[in-house]
Amino acid sequence: MKSYICAIGTANPAHRIPQMQIADFMAAALQFDEQDTRKLKALYRVSGIGQRYSVLQDYTRQNGDFTFYPNTPTLEPFPTVQQRMDEYRKYAVELSEDAIRSCLKQATSVSLPEITHLITVSCTGMYAPGLDIELVEKLGLSPCVQRTAVNFMGCYAAFNAIKLADAICRANPEAKVMMVCTEICTIHFQKHAQQDHLVSNALFGDGAAAVLMQGQPNQEVSLELQSFHCDLAPAGKRDMAWHIGDTGFEMTLSSYVPDLIKKGIKELTDRLLKGLKTTVSEIKLFAIHPGGRRILEVIEQELGMSRNDNRFAYQVLREFGNMSSATVLFVLKELMDSLTTEEQDEPVLSFAFGPGLTLESMLLKVHYAEAKAAV
Repeated sequence: MKSYICAIGTANPAHRIPQMQIADFMAAALQFDEQDTRKLKALYRVSGIGQRYSVLQDYTRQNGDFTFYPNTPTLEPFPTVQQRMDEYRKYAVELSEDAIRSCLKQATSVSLPEITHLITVSCTGMYAPGLDIELVEKLGLSPCVQRTAVNFMGCYAAFNAIKLADAICRANPEAKVMMVCTEICTIHFQKHAQQDHLVSNALFGDGAAAVLMQGQPNQEVSLELQSFHCDLAPAGKRDMAWHIGDTGFEMTLSSYVPDLIKKGIKELTDRLLKGLKTTVSEIKLFAIHPGGRRILEVIEQELGMSRNDNRFAYQVLREFGNMSSATVLFVLKELMDSLTTEEQDEPVLSFAFGPGLTLESMLLKVHYAEAKAAV
């Protein structure tokens, strides 16, 4: 039995905000002096991000015109977890629905009532009855659709959802699995001047990505699942973490993360590819989660990749920032959209990283129906 990624759809909220405009908001919110503001803006300039999307228009405004944050110089009283979860519930369903409908526009042979399984993924909001049930009602899915929620795993969570969908499709070739990763990261801005908070505030944006997986390929191009591998680097569990605090979800993202990834990425990749009797040098297509510019550079150095090999990751980072679990699916979509029949049967290597420190990877293969038909 086999499984295939047949289509990927993406969605972002309405507010597209230039990176340096967000830097202005952060400097004002943190009440930085001229010297600290200059350092903060330098951090934002070298991030590799040109713009990000947010459900909150406040990041485009000055004090006195906010709708979510208090209109005070210090933003006090700072929004609570409940207030942030209210925003999550307000926007998550619409964003997820947009991504799913975009996905099905590319897989016209599948209709919403045919979906047999729904997997929702998020680490930026939770409630029950949750996003999965609201999507069943909003989209008119069968009330008997089998639902699974993957919560609070961070940037690598899409891989866990894909592994689950892969198992479902291999067990039932008639299954049509829709998974959607929905992350509203920007509601969790924390007003702290520590370096790890400054870094996380500089990276994360909002977005959703939906994936249709089946036991049969799409009419045109699909990605056939080949292999998965997961590793842990426990030495980094304090350097990348995600905790629920009194004023939202708090991200720890230290400057040591690229060094930790550098130590583990080659060994991780070698173990993934060993059983398939291939090497990184034989792979031309990559879909790597852009956790940050420096992380991408470290991966390139350790695996002997060029910046062009990583072009889809850089493109997504520049246009959207890091959207946690949805991001690697944006990268996979860019890769799929670029494929031609010349890449039939080419392997695709994909990674993501998250709290743990967890390193997830998978190997896929391009399946191009037109190429098969022409043989």
